[in-house]
Amino acid sequence: MILSCQNISKAFNEKSILKEVSFHIEDYDKAAIVGINGAGKTTLLRIIVGEMTADEGLVTLSKGKTLGYLAQNQAVNSDNTIYDELLSVKADIIHLEKQIRDAEHAMKSCSEDELSRLMENYTRLTHAFETANGYAYKSELTGVLKGLGFSEAEFDKSISTLSGGQKTRVALGKLLLLKPDLIILDEPTNHLDLNSIAWLETYLLNYKGAVIIVSHDRYFLDKIAGKVIEIDQTKATTFIGNYSDYAVKKEQLRTAALNAYLNQQREIKHQEEVIEKLRSFNREKSIKRAESRVKMLDKIEVLDKPTEVRSDIHMTLTPKYQSGNDVLHIEGLSKSFGPLLLFENLAMDIKRGEHVAIIGDNGTGKTTILKIINDIVTADTGKITLGSNVHIGYYDQEHNVLHGDKTLFDEISDAYPTLTNTEIRNTLAAFLFTGDDVFKQIKDLSGGEKGRVSLAKLMLSEANFLILDEPTNHLDIMSKEILEDALNAYEGTVLYVSHDRYFINRTASRILDLTEKQLIGYLGNYDYYLEKKEAVEQNLLNKATTAVSTKPEVLSETKLDWQAQKELQAKQRKRENDLKKCEEEITSLEEKDAYLDEQMALPENATNSAKLQEIAKEKEEIASKLEALYEKWETLESS
Repeated sequence: MILSCQNISKAFNEKSILKEVSFHIEDYDKAAIVGINGAGKTTLLRIIVGEMTADEGLVTLSKGKTLGYLAQNQAVNSDNTIYDELLSVKADIIHLEKQIRDAEHAMKSCSEDELSRLMENYTRLTHAFETANGYAYKSELTGVLKGLGFSEAEFDKSISTLSGGQKTRVALGKLLLLKPDLIILDEPTNHLDLNSIAWLETYLLNYKGAVIIVSHDRYFLDKIAGKVIEIDQTKATTFIGNYSDYAVKKEQLRTAALNAYLNQQREIKHQEEVIEKLRSFNREKSIKRAESRVKMLDKIEVLDKPTEVRSDIHMTLTPKYQSGNDVLHIEGLSKSFGPLLLFENLAMDIKRGEHVAIIGDNGTGKTTILKIINDIVTADTGKITLGSNVHIGYYDQEHNVLHGDKTLFDEISDAYPTLTNTEIRNTLAAFLFTGDDVFKQIKDLSGGEKGRVSLAKLMLSEANFLILDEPTNHLDIMSKEILEDALNAYEGTVLYVSHDRYFINRTASRILDLTEKQLIGYLGNYDYYLEKKEAVEQNLLNKATTAVSTKPEVLSETKLDWQAQKELQAKQRKRENDLKKCEEEITSLEEKDAYLDEQMALPENATNSAKLQEIAKEKEEIASKLEALYEKWETLESS
């Protein structure tokens, strides 16, 4: 065991956040801490690492073990370059390397008497250097930087010029290179693109130490976690398995707890009715009986009502008008910022009812595409055409649709003046804004609160084409699931940018991968994209290599999607149909062969040589056909 937490309790302003929280982490555990926003997850991490003191309880890190912690927004203040900042982690190895070079230099000019001592020291130094993986530390450092999304061109950037998200990635890189016995990460995927998250998953899975993660990224937790610690109503419960395992077990426990609560409530109500009835008789014996039952009720430990499943937001998205079949047409879209070309000659068509996700690395221009569609940013070239009767509802991750100086109430009231005060309050209450909360100013809200207000406005908009930029940012897992259900039930059209793979997997019917300044389309969800990505890209590369044309053809999203992707899917369907047909033919022939065996065994045929020869000939033909079909089946199965 590397870490033990025993009876940790913490309260703020007499409000209990954690109460008698206990769990332990073994040496190689990969554990996730989950819970709704405000449950106390980050508070627990800060207590574990010593940044905050618990009111009660004990945190014990095993003797001689080291711990590393990455906060949600980890500031790195340094005048170093990115590369030099990570290199500082390897100071001990660099010092060893210098000592080895000095020893080599000294041995060139030493006397024979000194050589033996210098050789012994040199052997000791090189052994220590090798043990510390000294020969590979530079390639390890470069691998971590590239894995976290930094290009070699960025290695020499000064830390002081980086954004908050980039600084957090630098801090994560330093932590990974330090290789503590226990890594604690608070929302490590917030500032990573999809490729970097996939890299981090692989890194942590192979990490030769323990890991504790707080994250709302369910896909990430499914890949990494082997243990889930849930914080719910100040208490902690440990579940073995990944996030999906936890979700199933949690629902089973919640159902059992709810049944126990309802049964107890029924029993309490029954006893109270009996007591009331006994008292109504107004006789000495009946009153004593009533008093006895009252004492019995007082001794009952009343169960708390389990938290309702996804009760924090109730969202319904209903288009007021139906759009035409063609919702959006884009052609020749290009955009640069100074010398930086984001994309060029993009083309895209979206039909009514599609749920389309745009994915890609950070900085490729995904959000810019959405802003161009919404007339917030001007394209350099290109044409954008909205279909008939299309009404856009836009969710902006920067919340530019909100007005900082307005209150929450006025923000909704001004946007929808026909709503009554009660309707406005009910809408805000559905997004956890109650009482005096509705009179808070937008500028005073947190990122997550602004996100909920934006979603409230979106819910009221009755739009038939939703354009969403990172809609799950700052939402806890429960709220994400509510949004997913709302979008899946939505009869309009959706175009969104997201790096939440679980969200994409549940809500997307088509994926557009913005890569190499172009869009590549995949007709399926995120799992389908992962399955087909390599084959699609290879197919496009082969076409580009073999194509002969006097005029280069623009590889638009539409062409990539409806040609390359359709071809692959058509081949796959043909293979599956051929395989099914082959199996049916094999089954039919095998049944016929078995029937002929039965015919040969019949008494009337056993003495009929002509009939037997006829059956034997037919069996030979079947055997020949079966041999060919078996070969065909094996070929199809392995293709």
